[in-house]
Amino acid sequence: MTNTARAAILETSPGELVIGEVEVGDVGPREVLVRTTAAGLCHSDLHFMQGLYPYMLPMVSGHEAAGVVESVGDEVTDFRVGDHVVSCVSGFCGACRWCLTGRPYLCDKVGITRGFEGTPSLTRDGERVFPFFELGCFAELMLVHEHFLVKVRDEIPLEKAALIGCGVTTGVGAVLNTASVRAGDTVAVIGCGGIGLNAIQAARLAGAARVIAVDRLGSKLVLAQQFGASDVVDASADDPVAAVIELTGSGVDHAIEAIGLKVTAEQAFAMLGKDGTATIIGMVPFGQKLELDATQLLGGKRIQGSNMGSNRFRIDIPRYVDWYLDGRLELDALVSGTMPLTQINEGFAALAAGDVARQLVTFD
Repeated sequence: MTNTARAAILETSPGELVIGEVEVGDVGPREVLVRTTAAGLCHSDLHFMQGLYPYMLPMVSGHEAAGVVESVGDEVTDFRVGDHVVSCVSGFCGACRWCLTGRPYLCDKVGITRGFEGTPSLTRDGERVFPFFELGCFAELMLVHEHFLVKVRDEIPLEKAALIGCGVTTGVGAVLNTASVRAGDTVAVIGCGGIGLNAIQAARLAGAARVIAVDRLGSKLVLAQQFGASDVVDASADDPVAAVIELTGSGVDHAIEAIGLKVTAEQAFAMLGKDGTATIIGMVPFGQKLELDATQLLGGKRIQGSNMGSNRFRIDIPRYVDWYLDGRLELDALVSGTMPLTQINEGFAALAAGDVARQLVTFD
């Protein structure tokens, strides 16, 4: 029986999302049909809407969501109807080189997608519609391989659980997994949106001696202090590199870039002290090059990327749920607003203006 679902579809890039109906395919042997409860608006989605990264069109956008399992394929072993689940783009095959060496976030995803030759999971008027990163969370229904999902405790509201699928996993994971921040380290976080705020609270959880928040908006710097920043730098008024070096005397052990701009990625490297590491979380626009002072490498300084917080999401996400329910991880203050699917373009306009942390689309 074919299901239909309302969805936000990107038809042209650059372009806005169009609300329409899609047909959802039959559940395959290892697939799960999820009724979406809430989905987060992420800068990654915005990059594709702005044409900064290529993708197949038309597509159902969205990659950060939570919902309830509606049906499962006959070979699914990890989920049952009624389970509360969170989606994550870091789907894993469990058999490739990356999975077998403990890096499932880099999985080649062989065998866990329908591919171009298989029957489409989504169609519209008989034509293929691509689910963004195999998820397509801005839709009432998601049809995904079971390895893109994790079950979570019923005690956490699904609107809060949705935040963990990308923003929390990326920001917290970049600090704890990728950068391996240790107690006593000094940390600067550039960009205090949803991912940056999570990086800030992760540095606090790790026991960083100093957590310096850098942003151009005063409202975000106030929020950063709520999440654990010990110092703030207003990048609209001061040179952030000079300010961070002045605050620390010699630069930081870790700089976390959470915006995705060439200039801020270069600033992250420039504000490091000896043997420091710059971790770039943000998606710098496709094809752009970074320029670094190579002599700084003689001081042992490093720059590295972070893919979805170097996560093992089947382990990490339940742990973050526990931390939230225990009062150690802040999620409530991340939410700047909620909206129905019909207002999603207004939500992305606010995100592009830099006025919000995280916004949620909620479904009836």
